[in-house]
Amino acid sequence: MNNPKLPLAVILLAYLALGLQYAALTPAWQVPDEPAHYNYIRHIVETGRLPILQIGDYDQAYLSRLTGEYFPPDLPVDPVRYESWQPPLYYLLMTPVFLLFHGALLPLRLFSLFLGAGVIVFAFLVVREVVGRDAVGRDAALPLLAAGFIAFIPQHVAMMAGVNNDSLSELLIAIGLYFILRANRLGVGNWKLGFVIGLALVTKVAAYVLVPVAAVRLLLNWQRVGWGEWRLVVRQGVIVFGIALAFGLLFWGRNLAVYGWPDFLASARHSLVVAEQPRTSQWAAQYGSAEVARRFLVTTFQSFWGQFGWMGVVMDRRVYLALLLYSIGLAVGAVATLSRQSSREAVSSRQRDGVIILSVSGLLTLAVYLSYNLDFVQHQGRYLFPALIPIGLAAAVGLQQWAKWAAAAMRRLPHVSRFTAQVEILLPFLPLALMAALCLFALYRFILPALVL
Repeated sequence: MNNPKLPLAVILLAYLALGLQYAALTPAWQVPDEPAHYNYIRHIVETGRLPILQIGDYDQAYLSRLTGEYFPPDLPVDPVRYESWQPPLYYLLMTPVFLLFHGALLPLRLFSLFLGAGVIVFAFLVVREVVGRDAVGRDAALPLLAAGFIAFIPQHVAMMAGVNNDSLSELLIAIGLYFILRANRLGVGNWKLGFVIGLALVTKVAAYVLVPVAAVRLLLNWQRVGWGEWRLVVRQGVIVFGIALAFGLLFWGRNLAVYGWPDFLASARHSLVVAEQPRTSQWAAQYGSAEVARRFLVTTFQSFWGQFGWMGVVMDRRVYLALLLYSIGLAVGAVATLSRQSSREAVSSRQRDGVIILSVSGLLTLAVYLSYNLDFVQHQGRYLFPALIPIGLAAAVGLQQWAKWAAAAMRRLPHVSRFTAQVEILLPFLPLALMAALCLFALYRFILPALVL
């Protein structure tokens, strides 16, 4: 598309309109972990210090009662503090909003929602870097399709409209990927990339995927300029990781002082505090490995698209069946495109490097999710959202492939063949409009009837 600003603005406005309804109408605390994130911010406001995760901050029985009784007013959420181990940047940014609006929940939710809008913008920019800013034809629409796919996943809208650090983490991942892809020449944008990675290190552990992805970029640059230029690559790495470490060491040093060696991420303290969480080994002994694997796959799929509240609000099975068919169709289209391009060797070195970088980012996020579930039962597809940009690009490619097949079929029909060009351009956007409609449908048909008593 010659001017993508208008359709991108439409996508953003639609996302904000949907997210505003989720933020305003979803009852308080009915976003996963929201009270624990809120209490982190409140602790900073009231004490001027970062919280310390302690035994008792996670009470499985009390939390089950809160969620089971839909957070009744007579049960305070003050004891829910198990997110106190998280890096502090999101909560520090939220502190002025908390003070300005006297702790009101909606402004905090809206702040996160606008961070989510930034994710969509940078997803567009990242995919445009992969396909090329001068791309023409179908490739020119891929950034918009990827951005629209990310914008209208119902579960993603629900999470971005809640108080949690996912929104800032995803935004920094998207910005980091953008700088990584832009730095296609040695020495370009290194300090900016180091700064963004540094911010990611003090935002959320899920954003740490930027570190190995940046290392992959260095290797690709090294391969491009030749092995004899290793000093340039080392200099680039020192700049990027030196700046990033300056941020990380501040937080890690604080954790070592609070939690002791070697718990610089507070992960050992977190595992100790949340020991009451269901363990995968316990489930395997109780239900069998095959049943645990089935539940993992089903729940991951459903909660990627939409399993709301504290995983207690599911959509109609027919909706999930339609989403399963849609997902399979996207995968088939993406694989068909990849196979065709591989056989023709039509991918430029820039596109090849971009696909490698995004693939590494996505696979690392998947690996972290799988490893976490080897220990704890955390079958929540939202933990894959840090990989939404590679997922969104794959979905965009799949949508375009199906539009191409549809246009090819239309060319065989004399009465409609003259519309094939328009169909090939517009048809990929139709499923995105249906996804936006599903966001609205999910809120009013499933979420509100289940949570508003």
